[in-house]
Order: sequence, then structure tokens, then C-alpha cells
Amino acid sequence: MRLVWQARSNPLAWWWGLLILVSTANVTLWFLLYREFRPTGAFTGHSDIESMLLLCAAYVFGCAFRSFLPRADVQRICLFDTWLSSVLVGRSVATVAELCFAAQWAIILSQLGGIAGADTTLNAAWAVVPLILVAECFSWYAVLTRNYLGNAVENSIWAIAFVMVAIALCRLLPEFQGLVRWALIVAIGGIAFYLAFLVTIDVPMYLSRWRTDLADGNRLLGLIEGLRDVSTRWIVTHDLTHWRGEIAWMSLYFSAAVWASLALCACSALGDRLPHYRTEAAVLNWSTRMLAADLRQGASNQVPVSITERRRV
Repeated sequence: MRLVWQARSNPLAWWWGLLILVSTANVTLWFLLYREFRPTGAFTGHSDIESMLLLCAAYVFGCAFRSFLPRADVQRICLFDTWLSSVLVGRSVATVAELCFAAQWAIILSQLGGIAGADTTLNAAWAVVPLILVAECFSWYAVLTRNYLGNAVENSIWAIAFVMVAIALCRLLPEFQGLVRWALIVAIGGIAFYLAFLVTIDVPMYLSRWRTDLADGNRLLGLIEGLRDVSTRWIVTHDLTHWRGEIAWMSLYFSAAVWASLALCACSALGDRLPHYRTEAAVLNWSTRMLAADLRQGASNQVPVSITERRRV
């Protein structure tokens, strides 16, 4: 790979260097989490943390790969002339990583919702992965056909999914206290910022590009033609104007989103200690519901006495 473009006067070189620095730190943090929770045996038998570590690894290492070899899919631009910069490779890595990230949210929502007995949270846990799977389909459609409308729909679905996640987390706020409640508040704040970014910057950007392509009469590719195109064509450019629209979302994606993945992993590692963070009112309410359910179950199990049997007595 030619690195002549990496001059101090080129802002892209500084941006790429920052991505590398952040991604290296993220990979290091994952290894620290792995060393802390996996080898010690302290969480042996807890499939949630083991699954979380694997899912987190897919996301952290996938984002690191995309940081080392940045590319913009629809435009087919990249920084380095290598087949690893092809959209087919990069988009495939991104798809696996993003589905793993969604699965992390599903696990933590299921874990917390189960502890709290919160149906709203449990329903969100079931919905988030299918929603992101649909979003990935629209992403591939946009990439193959070079239709930015697919990107707008994709990111709109991400917004819907995380509105559901935010509602699910808000439902948990009265149930937990201490560290877990603060973690919920931070997560809700982060999601609010993410949604604001999607609504005000990301989705409008893709809609604007779509309208521009329509006005210019740019031809869309067919699916088969697009598959061949993403496999064989990549355009190396170090011109800041070509990357200006990608820098904001890539910078946030490869930093804050990865930190969220690592935080989900750490939160899940609390394991059996999570119920200890429930509020007294929540525990009392849960005990009352369980007692009422037991009484109803006991009443339903009693054999009714017929009128004839009563007369015989």
C-alpha cells in the first residue's frame, strides 16, 4: 500500500491515524475484558457472558478492520489499493459485526427484562435483531444498486430499533438502583444522541444524495451487475472532499458504538449480581405479584365439589 498521501498537510492522514489509535485501544480493552471474565472460571456456566464476549469480539474486530481500511460503499472509494478494500469484503464484515451488536442488545435486554419481569423490555429484546436484519437487507440493496434511498431506509430502521431499546431501558429505570440505574441513564442518553444524529444528519444526508442522483439522471445498477461491481471495483482517493460526508459517522461509529459494545459486555458480566441492584419497591412489587399468582394457581387446582356431592356430605 502506498503511503505517500500520509503527509502532515493532509487532514485525511490525521483522521485515519486517529481511527487506528482508537481501534487499537478498543481491541486492547476487549482483551482485558476477556482476561478478566473468561479464563478465571468465575463465570463458568454463564452462557450470557461467554456469548457476549464472542459477539463483542466480532463487533470490535470488525470495526477495527474497517478503521484500518476505510471505504465508502456506494461511492466505491477507499484509502488503499487492495482487494481487502473491496466493498464486498467490507460490507460482509460490517453485516456480521452489526448483527452481533444487535444480538448483544437482545441479550442484555432479555437479561434485565427477565430479572425485572418487564414485558416491554422482553418484547424489545425479541424485536431488535429481526429489525436490524431487515436494515442490513436495505444496506445491501443500496450498495449493490448504488441507490442512496436504501441507506436512508436502513438508517431509519436503526432509528426505530433504538427507539424501542430506549423505551425498554426507560421501563427498567424504576426497577434498578445504584450502578445499574446509572448505566441505564448513560445508555438512554447515548441512544438519544444517536437518534438525534440519525434524524438530523445521517438520514437527511442520504436523502439529499438520492435526490441529487435523481436530478442528475444517474443510472442504478442491477443486483447481478452490482455484485460484480462491488467485487472488482474500488477507487483509491485521498481527496478530503470525497470523504467529507463520511468522516462524522465513521468517527462516531468506530469509537462510541464500539465503546457501547464493550460496556454491554461488562454489564452482562455482573451476572448473578444484577438482582442485588433492584430497588426495594420493585422487589416488594415482584413478591406481591408472585404471591398473587401462586394463590390463583392454587385456587384453579382445587377440584370443584358438585351439588350432589355436597348433599351427600
